[in-house]
Amino acid sequence: MIHKRSAAVLLVVGIAAIMIYAQNNKEKYRTSPAGYSDTPVLPGQKWRVHDIDRPHPPVVTPGPTTGSPPSDAIVLFDGKDLSRFARQKNKGWKVEKGYVEVVGGSGHLETREKFGDVQLHIEWASPVEITGDSQWRGNSGIIMMGRYEIQVLDSFNNKTYADGQAAAVYGQWPPLVNASRKPGEWQAYDIVFERPRFEGAKVVKRAHATVIHNGVVAQHRQEFIGQMAHRIVKPYEPHQAEEPLALQDHDTPVRYRNIWVRRM
Repeated sequence: MIHKRSAAVLLVVGIAAIMIYAQNNKEKYRTSPAGYSDTPVLPGQKWRVHDIDRPHPPVVTPGPTTGSPPSDAIVLFDGKDLSRFARQKNKGWKVEKGYVEVVGGSGHLETREKFGDVQLHIEWASPVEITGDSQWRGNSGIIMMGRYEIQVLDSFNNKTYADGQAAAVYGQWPPLVNASRKPGEWQAYDIVFERPRFEGAKVVKRAHATVIHNGVVAQHRQEFIGQMAHRIVKPYEPHQAEEPLALQDHDTPVRYRNIWVRRM
């Protein structure tokens, strides 16, 4: 049995040995608040683990409230006008009380600017008064690059085909959940969209989307089978790396507000 005094002596000696070892090897195991300069290189990268010289990401100031645009966002619609959209007819989509509303027969609302890989935030509301069912209740859509649609629909107690309800990759994939609010209540989509890649006429990487509907994951990096289409499977066709984003006119008066986008 080790005497208590002997154990204490051994503890002190052990601590002293650790301190001496650390002092003698401080250059080998040097650290700083900024990082390390003696760690291994990460596979497939030119940077070391915790590399002191690795560039830091740009600083982005988040919006002051949930859903408000961060400092590097492009605000497509702030509730005042449609100056960032190309379609502006006298009898087109109407702007009032901080939102823009679909007017049937006006056609899709397309952005003037073109986009590829993006983070998109958009809020929408279907009419309080229910005048139809299935696909005729608050039907619209977010059409990425003018070709790849995330469905907008009043899906609160509204039976329709699963790949056509709110937050579906239209005609291809139902959402993981139905997170719809009641008609007339504002809903939010946060979409991360990855554009397809082409080599000549061949698609070498398909488009993908992650969709968060009212704070709930509805699509998790879901692959697009092809382009938006009704009752058919429409294959990919080569296009530019950036194309306009569109809001769909489906002849029902859906409202939109607080639309902003970030390039990735």
